[in-house]
Amino acid sequence: MKAIVTLLIVAGPSCWSQQSPHKELSLACESCHTTQDWVTMRSSMDFDHQKTAFPLSIAHQQTTCKACHTSLDFSEAKTDCASCHTDIHRSQFGIDCEACHVDTSWESRMNMIQRHQQTLFPLLGEHARLDCEACHSQQTRLEFGFTSDACEGCHAPDFANTRSPSHVLAGFDRTCEVCHAVTANDWQQTNYQHPPGFDLNQGHSGLDCIACHESTFQGTPTDCFACHDTDYNAVVEPNHLVNQFSTDCLICHNTSAWSPAVFDHNQTQFPLTGAHTPLECIECHADGYSQTPTDCYSCHTADYNTVTDPNHVANQFSTDCLVCHNTSAWSPANFDHNQTQFPLTGAHMPLDCQECHADGYNNTPADCYSCHSQDYENVPDPNHVASQFSTDCLICHNTSAWSPANLDHNQTQFPLTGAHMPLDCQECHADGYNNTPIDCYACHATDYESVPDPNHVANQFSTDCLICHNTDAWSPATFDHNQTQFPLTGAHVPLDCLECHASGYNNTPTDCYACHTSDYESVPDPNHVANQFSTDCLICHNTDAWSPATFDHNQTQFPLTGAHVPLDCLECHVSGYNNTPTDCYACHISDYESVPDPNHVTNQFSTDCLICHNTTAWSPATFDHNQTQFPLTGAHVPLDCLECHASGYNNTPSDCVACHRSDYDNATDPNHVAAQFPTTCEDCHNTQDWEQANFVHMFPLYTGPHRNEWDTCVDCHINPSNYQIFSCIDCHAHPRGEMDDEHDEVNGYVYDSMACYTCHPTGEEDDR
Repeated sequence: MKAIVTLLIVAGPSCWSQQSPHKELSLACESCHTTQDWVTMRSSMDFDHQKTAFPLSIAHQQTTCKACHTSLDFSEAKTDCASCHTDIHRSQFGIDCEACHVDTSWESRMNMIQRHQQTLFPLLGEHARLDCEACHSQQTRLEFGFTSDACEGCHAPDFANTRSPSHVLAGFDRTCEVCHAVTANDWQQTNYQHPPGFDLNQGHSGLDCIACHESTFQGTPTDCFACHDTDYNAVVEPNHLVNQFSTDCLICHNTSAWSPAVFDHNQTQFPLTGAHTPLECIECHADGYSQTPTDCYSCHTADYNTVTDPNHVANQFSTDCLVCHNTSAWSPANFDHNQTQFPLTGAHMPLDCQECHADGYNNTPADCYSCHSQDYENVPDPNHVASQFSTDCLICHNTSAWSPANLDHNQTQFPLTGAHMPLDCQECHADGYNNTPIDCYACHATDYESVPDPNHVANQFSTDCLICHNTDAWSPATFDHNQTQFPLTGAHVPLDCLECHASGYNNTPTDCYACHTSDYESVPDPNHVANQFSTDCLICHNTDAWSPATFDHNQTQFPLTGAHVPLDCLECHVSGYNNTPTDCYACHISDYESVPDPNHVTNQFSTDCLICHNTTAWSPATFDHNQTQFPLTGAHVPLDCLECHASGYNNTPSDCVACHRSDYDNATDPNHVAAQFPTTCEDCHNTQDWEQANFVHMFPLYTGPHRNEWDTCVDCHINPSNYQIFSCIDCHAHPRGEMDDEHDEVNGYVYDSMACYTCHPTGEEDDR
């Protein structure tokens, strides 16, 4: 609260002989003391407490010095409130007493209220005017945290004593703020909102709670009938009980008043329209309101039975009156024929009903022939009966008029195109209209048989005339050879048909050799017959011309690349073109056998020349050692072959020690032989440099407590002849007696280096 100021003693000469009990105090002794004796104080002291870091306020001015300065060493006096004032709140609010208290009168109501507003229970309304004791009893004032912030904590008696309504009997929720506001001036002010399931409005709004909640507030029904059953039972016109009206009062009534009531018939299964709207209820409900029929016939039976033209009963008309009538009036009636299976169109529309329904309205046929059989039978050209025309009149006729009639030949299986379009029907239908053939040959047999060049009959041409002819005219005819199995290309295009079809058009061969046998047999270089060349001429020739011919060697099993490309065929095919070998060695035996360095024969090199050579040239050759089981890396790359293959190229060992035995045997630090190191050199060495060895020690030597604590391997491996022997207890100060005591509770403890490693594999004390 206040800072402590250090005071320095400035004592006069007369006081120097005495040891000051005040220690450091910047005042002359005579400022407070008299010369009479040391204890007698001046009545008016020169010391002004207001100039210190703790000026005295009203309450503190009335306090004696000793009340605060219990020691003559004034520097020991505390400036915080808690040092003099007992904290009855037991540190619930910290040591900042000034947050609530003032030094003028200790209690500051304004400070306390402001502090209270920061709690979970801000003081509002009547609460802000209460004394602290009203809520905080003597016990809870010591422990403010035990004071309940729920209304029930203080207002339980109000809840229990309320009679109108009795909160206890009604089982009201004890959460008082549901109805009472903390800002209200008294308990009687409420702001209760009726649950939304039953809003209080209109006639319900001014009622007293008891009007609906006579005995209890729990389980009060929300349906109208529960309160208005007497109103329901008392209605005489119409009598609700007798007519078994629904007890859902809202169908006709509302919350404004029980009467007048309005029933909305449009919300039922029978909305009122037209002439039904002004009717009195009794006109339809003379027998009551239950199970009143909704079909027209039930009320309009007499109307249905008395109609004479047409007679509804005799014609067995449907009793669904709405088919022709509406609710505006019973007559005039209007029947919409278009809603039937026979809509009226064309010449049918102005007809009188009797013209079609002379025999009644039941089972009247809907097909044209039933009414138009005489029209069908009287047609002379073409005679429908003799020609057995279909009786489906709509194929040629329409409802506008019987004639003229129009047949759309394009809707048949034989659409009319080209020269067929202007023909008269009789030209194709001379024998009638039934089973008229639709294939060309049936009409064009004489055209087919009379063709002299080429003779269709002799050549057994197909009778599918459309292969060469079209409907525009029989001639000229055009044959598209490209639609056959032998499309015409190159030199074949301008040929006359007889050049290929001299023996006829049937079974004409399509392979080249059939026509070009003489060409095949007469070739001198290379001789096709002697070399048994394939008779598939297209391998070398094309349809543009027999020569020059071009053979694409790349389409064979031996594509030509490099130095093979410019070679003459005979350089490889001197013995012919059959069974010519494709392996390099077959042609390059002399090259293989004549190589001096390295000697291929002596070293038994593979005869697969492509391992080192390519088709560009036999030499220089390049061997890719990385494709073997021993890829060259590091210091092996620049070596000459003989440095490793001095004894030849067969069975050359690939393990390191085979070449590096002397390096292994001559190593001194550490001595590989004496230490019985394995001969798997790659465990420590790499191909870059033998001296750059890197052994991965299982024991962490480069991290943890052993880092930088050793110089050479023999520091731990005390036997240079056997690195499997090591010692932990020779490097560390581990006297046996000390270790035995420290491990007296360790099961299986042995004073041995291997035992040390078993429990401390990383060298840490707490490994176990």
